[in-house]
Amino acid sequence: MAAIRRDFLPGDLELELDACGVDATIAVQADQSEAETEFLLELAEGNRRISGVVGWVDLQSAEVERRLEHFSRYKKLRGVRHVAQAEADDRFLVRPEFVRGVGKLKGFGLAYDILIYPRQLPAAIELVGKLPEQKFVVDHLAKPEIQARKLEPWAAQIREIAANPNVFCKLSGMVTEADWKSWKAADFEPYLDVVFDAFGGQRLMFGSDWPVCLVAGSYGQVKNIVESYVDHRANSAKSAIFGDNVKRFYQIQSLR
Repeated sequence: MAAIRRDFLPGDLELELDACGVDATIAVQADQSEAETEFLLELAEGNRRISGVVGWVDLQSAEVERRLEHFSRYKKLRGVRHVAQAEADDRFLVRPEFVRGVGKLKGFGLAYDILIYPRQLPAAIELVGKLPEQKFVVDHLAKPEIQARKLEPWAAQIREIAANPNVFCKLSGMVTEADWKSWKAADFEPYLDVVFDAFGGQRLMFGSDWPVCLVAGSYGQVKNIVESYVDHRANSAKSAIFGDNVKRFYQIQSLR
């Protein structure tokens, strides 16, 4: 993990965006703290290329509405995420107090990013079924076991969660689930085939997972994996996957 054991700030990001032809981006939380949410939002307020922030609030708190009201003054807050993949309880997402908290997001126009491992997909399926009006996006394809070349039961469960029209999926985080040193683009094709078939081009969006991706590949390499696949398989959806779906999902008027 040495490659990411340092600070990464907007100046570092802009170099990557310029090199890869990316106009703007969404900053997504990593730390489970309101302090980081405030920090990301403050960075976004002063930077046109950060078009939105997915932050963290304690969705299990009895004070969740008050905290969401507090953050509603930031127009660039577009979603909330909890690092559910780190929870020992595989059914964390359907704890009553957590479901209640997620259910409050719609009233503030906020999406929810689902960050999980495949073993937590059954709970994610149950969560989205309980809240059919809430917008969800599955981060990193739910982290399939790419290095082990394992497709099932992940593939069947991805198709099940995709049957809910309120759920999108981010094409991101793949290189870190592969062999960090010797992955090749072909390793990801079976997994991309599944999500393209399940979600279609109108509910998929590119995500860099930068700077975490740097343990296994550069921003440019990650973008090229998805871009090359789209160019060969779904070129008509390219503008949607690399921008339009992001703006529509996170309700962003402009990427600049």
